[in-house]
Amino acid sequence: MKYQSFIGLEVHIHLLTKTKVFCRCRSAFGDEPNTNVCPVCMGYPGVLPALNIEAMRMGCMVAKALNCTIPERTWFERKQYFYPDMTKNYQISQFASPLGQDGFLELEGRGNSRGALDGKGIKRKVRIKECHLEEDAGKMIHTGTVSLLDYNRAGVSLLEIVTEPDMETGEEAEFFIQELRRMVRYLGVCDGNMEEGSLRADANVSINLPGRGLGRKVEIKNLNSSRFVRLGLNYEIRRQGEALDAGKTVVQETRLWNENRDETFPMRQKENAQDYRYFPEPDLPVFCPDKAFLSSVEKALVELPPERLKRIASEYALAEEQADLICEEKQGADYFENAVAEAEKKGLDKKTAAVRVANWFLSDIKHILHRDGIALRDISSFRLTPARLAGLVSMAASGRVSGKLAKQTVELVIAEDKDPEIIVKEKNWEQLAGVEEIAGVVKTVLAAESAAAEELRAIAELRAIAVTEKRRRTLTAYLVGKVLAATGGRADPKIAGEQITLLL
Repeated sequence: MKYQSFIGLEVHIHLLTKTKVFCRCRSAFGDEPNTNVCPVCMGYPGVLPALNIEAMRMGCMVAKALNCTIPERTWFERKQYFYPDMTKNYQISQFASPLGQDGFLELEGRGNSRGALDGKGIKRKVRIKECHLEEDAGKMIHTGTVSLLDYNRAGVSLLEIVTEPDMETGEEAEFFIQELRRMVRYLGVCDGNMEEGSLRADANVSINLPGRGLGRKVEIKNLNSSRFVRLGLNYEIRRQGEALDAGKTVVQETRLWNENRDETFPMRQKENAQDYRYFPEPDLPVFCPDKAFLSSVEKALVELPPERLKRIASEYALAEEQADLICEEKQGADYFENAVAEAEKKGLDKKTAAVRVANWFLSDIKHILHRDGIALRDISSFRLTPARLAGLVSMAASGRVSGKLAKQTVELVIAEDKDPEIIVKEKNWEQLAGVEEIAGVVKTVLAAESAAAEELRAIAELRAIAVTEKRRRTLTAYLVGKVLAATGGRADPKIAGEQITLLL
């Protein structure tokens, strides 16, 4: 039987604050276990939490980027629950008045560029129910019959983004995660490293007959990759459909994803809000954002990926697929636009500069970054700066340096940390464009390669009948190669070919 599916996500992101959300402990991934702790995040009696204002500011930045309303008053509650990895057995969170409310995220594009879809397009508006700030719990490490607790993560600034059940497939949910991840990285509020747990998701899914509304909700907990979100949801939709087809009832519960068996399995019965016995946190005052705070949030916002992608494609006359790859990371898009601007200063028109810079950026530069282990977000430390790339692009466009020598120049820029202009002059790599100089080299090559020259001359006298045309091209390319070898790659191949024809 055909069913309608309803998917909502709860995405948790670690905010890149230097300290935890309610204490001054260092917030960092990978430190020695239980070294970033204090009486506050360990829940000692009598301690008082203090709100990290930077966490609130970052949370509001995400809320604004998701088109949410920031309320005039927002406050924190205690969420009562037995947490083995949080010693005080409650979590300071937001429930009645989250910092961001009633927003949305437009999904539009071909998800296959980042693995979400197989060439199909997505166009969907996903409503954001809320964004709320809370403290994270610690980390439990299970090894054999022993469970270890690391409290370094307890109290880290955590923003939870809750959607309405507006998605229908695992592919759409995967695309949402990818777009949200790119957004928070652009904003600089989260590194988005799902493998480190700084972005993770819980997925809620139910199915029902079309037109009947929501079914019984099942939650898939702690999905740490967008791919697992897709696989887990699609498995769960199939599982629930098979249960209903067999006349069974879907149990409202929380399940976990088993990545080794590609299936979900039960964890516990699903809780309701009343199970947590929320009540206002007595040790934290109500937060009322003033004009100065809201202004700081607005100033910190940047052009977001969907808008930047469309602008770059239009402004620089690039294909959307190219613009999408350029906008993969904010630092990469900044690098591209800075390089184009520098190339324009050197006399190239914007379209020519953009095409040449894009070709270099999407092929050679990305290959070198990957080879050298440099993350795209760290491209600011790359020795081939936007100004240096622009200089190289300008030299190649004007014919001062050949494509082959331009690639060699890039490698020397990286190895020696020098400007391309200096390297080209030191190596005497400027392309020969003088006809007389190239003609002299051609004469020498024709004399040295007399057999090939004689055959080519004979073919030319036959007026290039079809059977000899391929051979003529082969011999010409061979002789051009010899000219390039004799000049260290500096001769203009086009002029060399013309002179070979004239001097036969």
